[in-house]
Amino acid sequence: MTLNDLSHMYSTDEQCRALLKKLRWPYGVECLRCKSKKVFELAEYAKFECGECHYQFSVTTQTIFHDTHLPLETWLMAVLLLVEARKGISANQIKRTLSIGSYKTAWYLCHRIRKAMQDVELTMMDGTVEVDETYIGASQKGHSKPGFGDSKKQIVVGIRQRGGDLRFFHAADVKAGTLAKYVRETVSEDVEVIVTDEFNTYPTAFRDTPFAGKHKTIKHKSKIYVDGDIHTNTVESAFSLLKRGILGTWHRISAKHLAAYLDEMTFRFNRRKNPDLFIDTLRHMITADPLTFEKLTA
Repeated sequence: MTLNDLSHMYSTDEQCRALLKKLRWPYGVECLRCKSKKVFELAEYAKFECGECHYQFSVTTQTIFHDTHLPLETWLMAVLLLVEARKGISANQIKRTLSIGSYKTAWYLCHRIRKAMQDVELTMMDGTVEVDETYIGASQKGHSKPGFGDSKKQIVVGIRQRGGDLRFFHAADVKAGTLAKYVRETVSEDVEVIVTDEFNTYPTAFRDTPFAGKHKTIKHKSKIYVDGDIHTNTVESAFSLLKRGILGTWHRISAKHLAAYLDEMTFRFNRRKNPDLFIDTLRHMITADPLTFEKLTA
């Protein structure tokens, strides 16, 4: 899907609603309250009415689009721009490109799209998996090293299957229990190899787990970066993409919302070869729980 395609196919509110209707109810519209299939369309009001309980609703009711004051055409344009931007796109750029009235509106719009990217089912990783950690934030002289003590840098744990998916986690620390938790939630016990650098927490994290005998280490401190198939270059390339997004696109990210940006990056990265990425994202948006501005800024 290109911007040119989008402008031709979904340039009116009616066309946008027809697309959302098809995605939300592929087997026919059903009542959101009683699930009845006996539903009548009130085309004049862009609504539906249930013939059983008489509940009135629209295609955007109980979705991320609910109560929006922006045209649906603008929403679809924003979704396409966001999912096709390899290093992300800023709310300010969305505001300028789509002529949205205020930065706050554009920022809220982007976060509601990210919310849909968070609510996805993830499969367990196997094969060869790389695990590493990185630190986000400006240099802090006089503080503890990143991940320890009074350091204010934010910790991101990355887990990537070679030839497969990527996961990013905003971690509170780099203790063995924390790292083990993320690996257990992400990696199948049938994994062949887990590769890390020589950070001394990893052996402790994998001790007494099914991963203990499958753990291989690459010794970066000895300036060894590749030893046959043992390396962490795959996950480090994903970290590089994330940092280019932060420095070159978003410029700065608060610790509070870092997880949302990580979800966006992994959602887009894991679907980078999907020719229907735009439609796939819309499908998630009409099934994800709504995100209110009050909840976002609480």
